[in-house]
Amino acid sequence: MLMRMIPPRDGYGKALLRLCAEDSRIVVLDADVAKSTRTIWVKEQFPASFIDMGVSEQDMIGTAAGLAMTGMIPYASTYSAFLTGRAYDQIRSAVCHDNLNVKMAGAHAGFSVGPEGAIHQSLEDVAMMRVLPNMAVVVPCDALQVEKAVYAIRDVPGPCFVRFGREAAPVVTDADTPFEPGVARLIRDGGDVAIFANGIMVYEAIKAGEMLAVRGYTALIADIHTVKPLDAAFILSAAEKTGAVVTAEEHQKSGGLGGAVAELLSENAPAPVMRVGTDDIYGESGSPEDLMRKYGLTAEQIVASALAAMAMKRRG
Repeated sequence: MLMRMIPPRDGYGKALLRLCAEDSRIVVLDADVAKSTRTIWVKEQFPASFIDMGVSEQDMIGTAAGLAMTGMIPYASTYSAFLTGRAYDQIRSAVCHDNLNVKMAGAHAGFSVGPEGAIHQSLEDVAMMRVLPNMAVVVPCDALQVEKAVYAIRDVPGPCFVRFGREAAPVVTDADTPFEPGVARLIRDGGDVAIFANGIMVYEAIKAGEMLAVRGYTALIADIHTVKPLDAAFILSAAEKTGAVVTAEEHQKSGGLGGAVAELLSENAPAPVMRVGTDDIYGESGSPEDLMRKYGLTAEQIVASALAAMAMKRRG
């Protein structure tokens, strides 16, 4: 059966339309990339709820902070590389310092903007946002989960950052798949190794689980869509059950999901952890698929990492 492919950004646009239809407090801000982020759908259907800030990311976040202080719920969006990079000072000082209710969407993240090259490929954004006090960080796995996450964070007090890609990506959930911010989603149970993934790497983790099963191993596979606050109880339980852990993300190994899981386990339940992600590099121009393969963001790399983690468990 063919896998459904939907651009994750479509989920963002659909969620915003639902929110604008239901809640007069919602206001959508965009930094001159409305067609790309799908906020143009809001501009067309709810023009009074839309503000195009132009190529002015810092002003967009400052304006969002001011709107939040009046009781509005602003959703501010642009390419993740520019949102987190250009407006970091405003996010840190104007939004997070005062714990303002600003929702931020980092679109076109990771290698999903492949041909546009390294400057547009944000592989550091989760780490940058995760370290900020008061900030919640969500990395949905497909378009349907993006829609659910963007809708759900309206009711999460304080700053929230949601990250998603541009190109059509496999849909691994359905309309009935639950989503709750801060609560990990168990995809498959197993006892030999725990694979924690988010974003597009959830699809690769599922494939890796099938490949490990052929080898006779059972993998616990979980969608850790919320990097902050991390579902610590679930992760600790899974790590203690399996004794070996792999993390998989379309992000630098440092500071993202892999860093968060390693920090948690090192302090509470030490276990071998192998991290699948980009290794202290910038990307380059190319198709998203070719870049994912080149930099090891594949099911095959997850399998190799799982075998290595299980080998360390046996030596221990």
